[in-house]
Amino acid sequence: MNTWRNASLAVTAAAVLALTTACGQDQGTETGLSVGAAKPADAGYGADSGYGSDTGAAAAAKPAGQLAVWDSKELGEVVTDSEGFTLYRFDKDTANPPKSNCEGDCATAWPVVAAGDAKAAPGTDPSLLGEVTRADGTKQLTIAGWPMYRYAEDTSPGDANGQGVGGTWFASAPDGKKAAPAGAAGSDVTAGDLPGLSVRKDPKLGDIVVDSKGMTVYRFKKDTAWPMSSACTGDCLEKWPVVAPVDKNDTEGIIEKGFVTFDRPDGIKQQSIDCWPIYTFSGDTKPGDTNGQGVGGTWFAVSPNAKLVGAPK
Repeated sequence: MNTWRNASLAVTAAAVLALTTACGQDQGTETGLSVGAAKPADAGYGADSGYGSDTGAAAAAKPAGQLAVWDSKELGEVVTDSEGFTLYRFDKDTANPPKSNCEGDCATAWPVVAAGDAKAAPGTDPSLLGEVTRADGTKQLTIAGWPMYRYAEDTSPGDANGQGVGGTWFASAPDGKKAAPAGAAGSDVTAGDLPGLSVRKDPKLGDIVVDSKGMTVYRFKKDTAWPMSSACTGDCLEKWPVVAPVDKNDTEGIIEKGFVTFDRPDGIKQQSIDCWPIYTFSGDTKPGDTNGQGVGGTWFAVSPNAKLVGAPK
């Protein structure tokens, strides 16, 4: 009897372990921002020598790569780099003309983002991206003229510990303004009323998932969920941009099972539903469009439980 009971417990434990290992990924995690509260500062830079961190020599500027937009319930829409790290702006900089006033120790606490190979986040205006030449000759990424930085104390993708530091550092919204949730007092961000992901009733397709802009969300039949894998790479991503990570608390009507971030081999962070990677379609130009439905017999709108809507059996 004890042997049977121990074997049963072992099977149960193994099942639990399998369920908690997200979608076959070793490091897949549920999304969510770790938001830092405003910290005291001597000169508007943050704590520790007045800059927010005491990390030693300034690191070489690192390119941002493919930018993404993270829908955070706490902060609204936040721009991240290709690795999911929050990008910040500094109130003591200027956007017109673009100029950085963060040098020396400040640039150690707030590493500059190199312009390099930065690409606009899907669904955002590429013309807002630019660069400014710093005193040391480094080309720094700008969004709507505002120089972009990371924060040395953000150690994991999704961290936003620099938010409000010194009352002068804020996560950047896609338009270069300070990130803030819709309707927040004092916000200079215009955000939509929709959650990061929600459900819309389409007259032809029924209940389908849409993003915060009301754009239809799709799945690709060639992808897999266990283990999680995307067959859409390279030029495919130009037509089918990934859905950036969404805070689970910023969803409505979506299945919570397998709602995890997919760490793509190309370094881009992608949201999944029930472990299926999800996308939008560049051919959809306004909310309500479903021009991606059935494309190539492999792309279909997503139902609230992550099924392919209207796909042949």
